[in-house]
Amino acid sequence: MEYTQLGRTGLKVSRIVLGTMNFGPQTDEADSHAIMDAALDAGVNFFDTANVYGWGENKGRTEEIIGSWLARGGGRREKVVLGTKVFGNMGPDGADWPNHDRLSAVNIRRAVDASLKRLQTDHIDLYQFHHVDRTTPWDEIWQAIDVLVQQGKILYAGSSNHAGWHIAQANEAARRRGSYGLVSEQCLYNLAERRAEMEVVPAAEAYGLGVIPWSPLHGGLLGGVIRKEREGGSGRAASGRSADALANTKVREQVQAYEDLLDKHGLEPGEVALAWLLTRPGVTGPIVGPRTGDQLSSALRAVELKLSEELLTELDGIFPGPGPSPEAFAW
Repeated sequence: MEYTQLGRTGLKVSRIVLGTMNFGPQTDEADSHAIMDAALDAGVNFFDTANVYGWGENKGRTEEIIGSWLARGGGRREKVVLGTKVFGNMGPDGADWPNHDRLSAVNIRRAVDASLKRLQTDHIDLYQFHHVDRTTPWDEIWQAIDVLVQQGKILYAGSSNHAGWHIAQANEAARRRGSYGLVSEQCLYNLAERRAEMEVVPAAEAYGLGVIPWSPLHGGLLGGVIRKEREGGSGRAASGRSADALANTKVREQVQAYEDLLDKHGLEPGEVALAWLLTRPGVTGPIVGPRTGDQLSSALRAVELKLSEELLTELDGIFPGPGPSPEAFAW
């Protein structure tokens, strides 16, 4: 397994991030534990979750599954860099309770204690803001985070789904306070969705944040979806966002060209999509959300896959990026 540093921190993390969103809703506790054991045995040490995972009436269930796994001991907690997130409403019974969501100091304090209890640990390595809070001042957010760091409940703070200017705003506010600021950004970023390259990735690089792409297969679109559609069987066919995207003729032509290219090279589409992200400047590692052990094995193979310059050029031809800012805005 390859390792890298998480942004400007001293943390050494695996170049594949184990996403746990499916633990609970789609993968039961026993299988989730088996996947985490296999990931740890393979050298994956960066685990990512969120307080709302489990969804609906089961919000928090994913953290509970991770907590029961950590409680089995064997050095699990010591070996894992653990990240979770705060923002979504965690009010009881799904009610829209005030101060049970967003990034107010009172909710951050409440949410971190609840996550620690579910995770059965005394600290969170990376505490991430799941979305932008346009109503809470950054000074208040950093005051709350600084207290948690001093208490030893968290080590670092990161962001998710933040625009480039949000990252700048957050870290300039932290700088004024003498706070450490954001050290990572989780963003939607993959071959088929490269808008992050315009401002989010450059902002992250400028402020020393590690970029952690989510949805690296773009909802399955880059995982050989047309081949699976054609062959049938138990593979993940297009659904949801990827099905909607494939209804667009241009997108379907791009995906078909992508799959044809990789067939020519004898490569698996999903593994190439992950390997491509590992070539991108600033990327720490993509989040993979395996529902089965086989899906985890596929993701692990991607780390070892080296893409030639010729193939990278061909991929750019199929899924061209936006180009650097501000030059890309020129007529």
